[in-house]
Amino acid sequence: MKNQGLLFSSENIKIFLKEDLYAGMFSKSDMIEGKASFNLLFFLSENIHLNAEDCGTKFLFKRNQYILHYSREESTAELWTENGEMLKYLQIQIHYDYISNLIHPESNKENADILESMIRNHYIFLHKQTPPSMTVEMHIILKEILSYSKKGILQKLFVEAKMIKLLLLIFEQFNEKNTVGKIPEIPSVIKKFIDENYHRNIKAEELGKLIGINQNKIRKEFKAQYHLTVSDYMAELRMLKAKKLIIDKEMMIKEIAIECGYEYVQNFTRAFKKKFGISPEKLRTGSFN
Repeated sequence: MKNQGLLFSSENIKIFLKEDLYAGMFSKSDMIEGKASFNLLFFLSENIHLNAEDCGTKFLFKRNQYILHYSREESTAELWTENGEMLKYLQIQIHYDYISNLIHPESNKENADILESMIRNHYIFLHKQTPPSMTVEMHIILKEILSYSKKGILQKLFVEAKMIKLLLLIFEQFNEKNTVGKIPEIPSVIKKFIDENYHRNIKAEELGKLIGINQNKIRKEFKAQYHLTVSDYMAELRMLKAKKLIIDKEMMIKEIAIECGYEYVQNFTRAFKKKFGISPEKLRTGSFN
């Protein structure tokens, strides 16, 4: 039962994916937490109940919420859904020594306090009283981990690199000001993701599937907030970035096109000229005639 759904295992990190849809009224699973381990649980289906053995508490989680829990000794938690709903969650088990080596609690009091807060919480993440929601970036990292096909040392290095990025996103989320008890609104979450990934071919349909939100809701709320569609905002961002890079004169036009998400220079030049009324080459050389 321990190794059911085991996707990856090293001396410091274990990753399990549980996905069950029983024919009866309930889907159940026993989750094992190892000795001296931090456990990240990402809930990927609706209405998951959790009965925590070590603190004798029951919880109900929504889809796309996550928690972090520290277990001093090996323990078991029971998870289940009702009314024939699917039970799907991802568990990442990280050994205490791995986290301690990353945080270096001996280096300063702030780091020591962070590690102590992580250890002391009981299914409530740090100073938050409600489970946080996964960000778009977290979804992408989990998807990359699940789809990575190489094995051996390459897989180990890949997983550890993604784990550091994931932990960084988690701490950034909880260091943001004025977010206590508040889940970020859809438009601001999407905007932040586009701002950081404008070079990728982002579509509302893909965002909807990735974060489990109806694509029509994404389109409607984003346009209501920013008065632009998702695609128009991304195009605007790309052009402004391209203009700055062209004026800076540090990159070739072809490199700028790729940086701004255009596979072909011709398409980039056409879009740039339509936006600014001048070609990228003429803007760079100052030939406005």
